[in-house]
Amino acid sequence: MASIRKLSNKWQVQIRRKGHQSFTKSFTYRKDAETWARIKERELDNGGVKVNRSEIRTTSLADLLLKYRDTIVSRKRSRRIETYLINAFIKHKFASLSLSAVSPRTFAYYRDERLKVVKPASVCRELAIYRHAFQVAIDEWHYPIDENPLLKVKKPKVMDSRNRRLELGELDTMMDYCKERQLPDLLNVIIMAVKTGMRRAELLRLTKEHFNPETRTLYIPITKSGYPRTIPLTLKAAAIIDSLGLHQGIYSKSTEGFMSAWQRLIKRTGIIDLRFHDLRHEAISRFFEMGLSVPEVALISGHRDYRMLQRYTHLKPEEVALKLL
Repeated sequence: MASIRKLSNKWQVQIRRKGHQSFTKSFTYRKDAETWARIKERELDNGGVKVNRSEIRTTSLADLLLKYRDTIVSRKRSRRIETYLINAFIKHKFASLSLSAVSPRTFAYYRDERLKVVKPASVCRELAIYRHAFQVAIDEWHYPIDENPLLKVKKPKVMDSRNRRLELGELDTMMDYCKERQLPDLLNVIIMAVKTGMRRAELLRLTKEHFNPETRTLYIPITKSGYPRTIPLTLKAAAIIDSLGLHQGIYSKSTEGFMSAWQRLIKRTGIIDLRFHDLRHEAISRFFEMGLSVPEVALISGHRDYRMLQRYTHLKPEEVALKLL
Protein backbone atom coordinates (compact mmCIF):
# COMPACT_ATOMS: atom_id res chain seq x y z
CA MET A 1 0.00 0.00 0.00
CA ALA A 2 1.40 3.38 -1.00
CA SER A 3 2.04 6.00 1.67
CA ILE A 4 1.34 9.60 0.66
CA ARG A 5 2.30 12.49 2.90
CA LYS A 6 2.94 16.20 2.55
CA LEU A 7 6.49 17.43 3.06
CA SER A 8 6.98 21.18 2.76
CA ASN A 9 5.09 22.11 -0.40
CA LYS A 10 5.27 18.68 -2.05
CA TRP A 11 3.32 15.43 -1.86
CA GLN A 12 5.70 12.53 -1.33
CA VAL A 13 4.79 8.95 -2.29
CA GLN A 14 6.53 5.94 -0.75
CA ILE A 15 5.88 2.39 -1.89
CA ARG A 16 7.40 -0.46 0.07
CA ARG A 17 6.78 -4.12 -0.61
CA LYS A 18 8.54 -7.17 0.70
CA GLY A 19 10.82 -8.61 -1.95
CA HIS A 20 10.85 -5.41 -4.03
CA GLN A 21 12.89 -2.27 -4.01
CA SER A 22 11.34 0.83 -2.44
CA PHE A 23 10.00 3.65 -4.61
CA THR A 24 9.83 7.32 -3.63
CA LYS A 25 8.69 10.29 -5.68
CA SER A 26 7.40 13.80 -4.97
CA PHE A 27 4.66 15.77 -6.71
CA THR A 28 3.24 19.27 -6.56
CA TYR A 29 -0.35 18.02 -6.61
CA ARG A 30 -1.78 15.17 -4.53
CA LYS A 31 -3.86 13.94 -7.50
CA ASP A 32 -0.68 13.34 -9.51
CA ALA A 33 0.85 11.53 -6.57
CA GLU A 34 -2.17 9.22 -6.26
CA THR A 35 -2.16 8.48 -10.00
CA TRP A 36 1.55 7.61 -10.00
CA ALA A 37 1.10 5.38 -6.95
CA ARG A 38 -1.72 3.43 -8.61
CA ILE A 39 0.30 2.90 -11.79
CA LYS A 40 3.42 1.81 -9.90
CA GLU A 41 1.46 -0.59 -7.67
CA ARG A 42 -0.19 -2.11 -10.70
CA GLU A 43 3.20 -2.67 -12.25
CA LEU A 44 4.30 -4.45 -9.08
CA ASP A 45 1.14 -6.57 -9.16
CA ASN A 46 2.05 -7.59 -12.70
CA GLY A 47 5.52 -8.68 -11.67
CA GLY A 48 7.21 -5.39 -12.44
CA VAL A 49 6.05 -5.37 -16.05
CA LYS A 50 5.21 -1.87 -17.22
CA VAL A 51 1.49 -1.40 -17.76
CA ASN A 52 0.49 -1.52 -21.42
CA ARG A 53 -2.00 1.28 -21.89
CA SER A 54 -2.68 0.68 -25.58
CA GLU A 55 -5.77 -1.38 -24.73
CA ILE A 56 -7.65 1.58 -23.28
CA ARG A 57 -6.63 3.77 -26.20
CA THR A 58 -8.18 1.36 -28.69
CA THR A 59 -11.25 0.36 -26.64
CA SER A 60 -14.23 2.68 -26.75
CA LEU A 61 -16.70 3.34 -23.97
CA ALA A 62 -19.33 1.61 -26.13
CA ASP A 63 -17.09 -1.48 -26.40
CA LEU A 64 -16.78 -1.66 -22.62
CA LEU A 65 -20.52 -1.27 -22.01
CA LEU A 66 -21.45 -3.84 -24.65
CA LYS A 67 -19.08 -6.37 -23.08
CA TYR A 68 -20.55 -5.56 -19.66
CA ARG A 69 -24.09 -5.92 -21.04
CA ASP A 70 -23.42 -9.31 -22.61
CA THR A 71 -21.34 -10.87 -19.82
CA ILE A 72 -22.55 -9.27 -16.59
CA VAL A 73 -25.98 -7.70 -17.11
CA SER A 74 -27.28 -10.81 -18.90
CA ARG A 75 -27.10 -12.69 -15.57
CA LYS A 76 -28.92 -10.05 -13.51
CA ARG A 77 -32.59 -10.02 -12.54
CA SER A 78 -32.65 -6.39 -13.67
CA ARG A 79 -31.20 -7.27 -17.09
CA ARG A 80 -34.19 -6.02 -19.07
CA ILE A 81 -34.04 -2.42 -17.90
CA GLU A 82 -30.23 -2.31 -17.67
CA THR A 83 -29.94 -3.64 -21.21
CA TYR A 84 -32.37 -0.97 -22.38
CA LEU A 85 -30.37 1.79 -20.68
CA ILE A 86 -27.03 0.58 -22.05
CA ASN A 87 -28.45 0.25 -25.56
CA ALA A 88 -29.64 3.84 -25.33
CA PHE A 89 -26.32 5.09 -23.97
CA ILE A 90 -24.17 3.59 -26.73
CA LYS A 91 -25.99 5.85 -29.19
CA HIS A 92 -24.77 8.89 -27.25
CA LYS A 93 -21.86 10.95 -28.57
CA PHE A 94 -19.73 10.02 -25.55
CA ALA A 95 -19.94 6.31 -26.39
CA SER A 96 -17.33 6.66 -29.16
CA LEU A 97 -14.70 8.05 -26.77
CA SER A 98 -11.76 5.79 -26.02
CA LEU A 99 -11.46 4.67 -22.40
CA SER A 100 -8.26 6.70 -22.11
CA ALA A 101 -10.26 9.85 -22.94
CA VAL A 102 -13.07 9.22 -20.47
CA SER A 103 -12.89 11.28 -17.28
CA PRO A 104 -15.20 12.30 -14.40
CA ARG A 105 -15.98 15.40 -16.44
CA THR A 106 -17.41 13.18 -19.19
CA PHE A 107 -20.04 11.69 -16.91
CA ALA A 108 -20.64 14.95 -15.05
CA TYR A 109 -21.62 16.49 -18.36
CA TYR A 110 -23.78 13.45 -19.17
CA ARG A 111 -25.44 13.72 -15.72
CA ASP A 112 -26.34 17.39 -16.25
CA GLU A 113 -27.66 16.63 -19.74
CA ARG A 114 -29.87 13.78 -18.51
CA LEU A 115 -31.27 15.83 -15.63
CA LYS A 116 -32.96 18.03 -18.20
CA VAL A 117 -35.16 15.13 -19.34
CA VAL A 118 -35.42 12.59 -16.49
CA LYS A 119 -35.69 12.67 -12.71
CA PRO A 120 -32.66 12.55 -10.37
CA ALA A 121 -33.51 8.99 -9.26
CA SER A 122 -33.31 7.80 -12.88
CA VAL A 123 -29.94 9.50 -13.37
CA CYS A 124 -28.59 7.91 -10.18
CA ARG A 125 -29.72 4.50 -11.42
CA GLU A 126 -27.93 5.01 -14.75
CA LEU A 127 -24.70 6.25 -13.15
CA ALA A 128 -24.68 3.21 -10.84
CA ILE A 129 -24.74 0.90 -13.87
CA TYR A 130 -21.82 2.65 -15.57
CA ARG A 131 -19.83 2.84 -12.35
CA HIS A 132 -20.16 -0.91 -11.84
CA ALA A 133 -19.15 -1.52 -15.46
CA PHE A 134 -15.90 0.39 -14.92
CA GLN A 135 -15.24 -1.38 -11.63
CA VAL A 136 -15.65 -4.79 -13.27
CA ALA A 137 -13.31 -3.66 -16.06
CA ILE A 138 -10.68 -2.67 -13.47
CA ASP A 139 -11.05 -5.53 -10.96
CA GLU A 140 -11.93 -8.50 -13.16
CA TRP A 141 -10.88 -7.69 -16.71
CA HIS A 142 -7.70 -5.86 -15.63
CA TYR A 143 -8.09 -2.95 -17.99
CA PRO A 144 -5.22 -0.49 -17.24
CA ILE A 145 -7.61 2.23 -16.02
CA ASP A 146 -6.06 4.31 -13.25
CA GLU A 147 -9.32 5.09 -11.47
CA ASN A 148 -13.03 4.54 -11.92
CA PRO A 149 -14.18 7.90 -13.41
CA LEU A 150 -17.63 7.56 -11.82
CA LEU A 151 -16.23 7.62 -8.28
CA LYS A 152 -15.71 11.38 -8.47
CA VAL A 153 -19.03 12.20 -10.14
CA LYS A 154 -21.46 13.70 -7.66
CA LYS A 155 -24.85 12.03 -7.75
CA PRO A 156 -27.87 14.32 -8.04
CA LYS A 157 -29.93 14.68 -4.89
CA VAL A 158 -33.08 12.60 -5.04
CA MET A 159 -36.06 14.57 -3.82
CA ASP A 160 -38.88 12.56 -5.39
CA SER A 161 -39.90 10.41 -2.43
CA ARG A 162 -43.67 10.00 -2.23
CA ASN A 163 -46.15 9.88 0.64
CA ARG A 164 -49.24 9.02 -1.43
CA ARG A 165 -51.81 7.01 0.48
CA LEU A 166 -55.19 5.74 -0.58
CA GLU A 167 -57.99 8.24 -0.23
CA LEU A 168 -61.38 7.24 1.15
CA GLY A 169 -63.19 5.01 -1.35
CA GLU A 170 -60.27 4.49 -3.77
CA LEU A 171 -59.67 0.86 -2.80
CA ASP A 172 -63.39 0.08 -3.13
CA THR A 173 -63.40 1.77 -6.55
CA MET A 174 -60.53 -0.42 -7.75
CA MET A 175 -62.13 -3.57 -6.37
CA ASP A 176 -65.49 -2.76 -7.99
CA TYR A 177 -63.73 -2.14 -11.33
CA CYS A 178 -62.08 -5.58 -11.20
CA LYS A 179 -65.31 -7.35 -10.22
CA GLU A 180 -67.41 -5.64 -12.91
CA ARG A 181 -64.89 -6.52 -15.64
CA GLN A 182 -64.23 -9.99 -14.22
CA LEU A 183 -60.53 -9.48 -13.54
CA PRO A 184 -59.95 -11.76 -10.52
CA ASP A 185 -56.17 -11.91 -11.02
CA LEU A 186 -55.80 -8.13 -10.95
CA LEU A 187 -58.13 -7.92 -7.95
CA ASN A 188 -56.07 -10.48 -6.02
CA VAL A 189 -52.80 -8.67 -6.73
CA ILE A 190 -54.23 -5.37 -5.50
CA ILE A 191 -55.63 -6.92 -2.31
CA MET A 192 -52.37 -8.76 -1.64
CA ALA A 193 -50.37 -5.56 -2.14
CA VAL A 194 -52.45 -3.72 0.48
CA LYS A 195 -52.50 -6.67 2.88
CA THR A 196 -48.81 -7.64 2.68
CA GLY A 197 -46.79 -4.64 1.44
CA MET A 198 -45.05 -6.91 -1.08
CA ARG A 199 -43.41 -5.33 -4.09
CA ARG A 200 -44.87 -5.83 -7.56
CA ALA A 201 -42.11 -8.23 -8.68
CA GLU A 202 -42.50 -10.28 -5.49
CA LEU A 203 -46.25 -10.54 -6.01
CA LEU A 204 -46.02 -11.54 -9.66
CA ARG A 205 -43.59 -14.36 -8.75
CA LEU A 206 -45.80 -15.60 -5.91
CA THR A 207 -46.85 -19.27 -6.01
CA LYS A 208 -48.69 -21.48 -3.54
CA GLU A 209 -45.71 -23.80 -3.02
CA HIS A 210 -44.08 -21.18 -0.76
CA PHE A 211 -47.18 -20.84 1.45
CA ASN A 212 -47.39 -22.59 4.82
CA PRO A 213 -51.08 -22.85 5.80
CA GLU A 214 -50.27 -24.18 9.29
CA THR A 215 -48.26 -21.11 10.32
CA ARG A 216 -50.05 -18.78 7.88
CA THR A 217 -46.72 -17.55 6.53
CA LEU A 218 -45.29 -16.98 3.07
CA TYR A 219 -41.67 -17.54 2.06
CA ILE A 220 -40.36 -14.99 -0.49
CA PRO A 221 -37.17 -16.47 -2.02
CA ILE A 222 -36.29 -13.63 -4.42
CA THR A 223 -36.37 -10.06 -3.14
CA LYS A 224 -35.04 -6.67 -4.19
CA SER A 225 -32.46 -6.69 -1.39
CA GLY A 226 -31.26 -10.18 -2.25
CA TYR A 227 -32.22 -11.52 1.19
CA PRO A 228 -35.12 -14.03 1.26
CA ARG A 229 -37.74 -13.45 3.94
CA THR A 230 -40.76 -15.13 5.47
CA ILE A 231 -43.77 -12.95 6.25
CA PRO A 232 -46.95 -13.48 8.28
CA LEU A 233 -50.25 -13.16 6.40
CA THR A 234 -53.66 -11.81 7.23
CA LEU A 235 -56.58 -14.22 6.93
CA LYS A 236 -57.65 -12.58 3.67
CA ALA A 237 -54.17 -12.82 2.10
CA ALA A 238 -53.84 -16.45 3.22
CA ALA A 239 -57.24 -17.29 1.69
CA ILE A 240 -56.21 -15.82 -1.68
CA ILE A 241 -53.04 -17.90 -1.83
CA ASP A 242 -54.79 -21.01 -0.58
CA SER A 243 -57.26 -20.73 -3.48
CA LEU A 244 -54.46 -21.00 -6.06
CA GLY A 245 -53.37 -24.21 -7.78
CA LEU A 246 -50.07 -25.68 -6.52
CA HIS A 247 -47.87 -24.13 -9.24
CA GLN A 248 -50.29 -21.40 -10.26
CA GLY A 249 -49.11 -17.80 -9.98
CA ILE A 250 -51.30 -15.07 -8.57
CA TYR A 251 -51.28 -13.35 -11.98
CA SER A 252 -51.43 -15.41 -15.15
CA LYS A 253 -50.05 -12.85 -17.64
CA SER A 254 -46.65 -11.17 -18.06
CA THR A 255 -45.31 -8.22 -16.10
CA GLU A 256 -46.01 -6.03 -19.12
CA GLY A 257 -49.56 -7.39 -19.23
CA PHE A 258 -50.04 -6.56 -15.58
CA MET A 259 -48.77 -2.99 -15.97
CA SER A 260 -51.08 -2.45 -18.96
CA ALA A 261 -54.03 -3.71 -16.92
CA TRP A 262 -53.06 -1.44 -14.01
CA GLN A 263 -52.78 1.62 -16.26
CA ARG A 264 -56.21 0.91 -17.76
CA LEU A 265 -57.68 0.63 -14.28
CA ILE A 266 -56.23 3.98 -13.20
CA LYS A 267 -57.38 5.70 -16.39
CA ARG A 268 -60.92 4.31 -16.41
CA THR A 269 -61.58 4.80 -12.69
CA GLY A 270 -60.30 8.38 -12.77
CA ILE A 271 -58.03 7.87 -9.76
CA ILE A 272 -55.41 10.64 -9.78
CA ASP A 273 -51.66 10.17 -9.28
CA LEU A 274 -51.65 6.63 -7.92
CA ARG A 275 -48.79 4.25 -8.68
CA PHE A 276 -48.83 0.58 -7.88
CA HIS A 277 -45.86 1.01 -5.52
CA ASP A 278 -48.03 3.40 -3.47
CA LEU A 279 -49.98 0.33 -2.32
CA ARG A 280 -46.83 -0.88 -0.55
CA HIS A 281 -46.61 2.52 1.12
CA GLU A 282 -50.25 2.20 2.16
CA ALA A 283 -49.75 -1.30 3.56
CA ILE A 284 -46.71 -0.40 5.66
CA SER A 285 -48.44 2.69 7.04
CA ARG A 286 -51.45 0.54 7.99
CA PHE A 287 -49.18 -1.90 9.83
CA PHE A 288 -47.94 0.93 12.05
CA GLU A 289 -51.48 2.18 12.60
CA MET A 290 -52.42 -1.33 13.74
CA GLY A 291 -49.81 -0.93 16.49
CA LEU A 292 -47.05 -3.15 15.09
CA SER A 293 -43.54 -2.30 16.26
CA VAL A 294 -40.72 -1.21 13.96
CA PRO A 295 -39.03 -4.68 14.05
CA GLU A 296 -42.38 -6.35 13.29
CA VAL A 297 -43.04 -4.09 10.30
CA ALA A 298 -39.47 -4.56 9.06
CA LEU A 299 -39.97 -8.33 9.24
CA ILE A 300 -42.90 -7.99 6.85
CA SER A 301 -41.54 -5.28 4.56
CA GLY A 302 -38.00 -6.62 4.30
CA HIS A 303 -36.28 -3.37 5.33
CA ARG A 304 -32.90 -4.15 6.89
CA ASP A 305 -32.31 -0.52 7.84
CA TYR A 306 -35.11 0.63 10.13
CA ARG A 307 -34.51 4.25 9.15
CA MET A 308 -35.72 3.51 5.64
CA LEU A 309 -39.19 2.88 7.02
CA GLN A 310 -39.54 6.63 7.52
CA ARG A 311 -39.93 6.96 3.74
CA TYR A 312 -43.05 4.79 3.81
CA THR A 313 -44.60 5.63 7.14
CA HIS A 314 -46.88 8.65 7.26
CA LEU A 315 -49.07 8.34 10.30
CA LYS A 316 -52.10 10.57 10.50
CA PRO A 317 -51.59 13.20 13.27
CA GLU A 318 -55.26 13.21 14.21
CA GLU A 319 -55.15 9.46 14.93
CA VAL A 320 -51.94 9.73 16.98
CA ALA A 321 -53.51 12.64 18.94
CA LEU A 322 -56.28 10.34 20.14
CA LYS A 323 -53.67 8.13 21.82
CA LEU A 324 -52.16 11.02 23.77
CA LEU A 325 -53.46 11.92 27.23
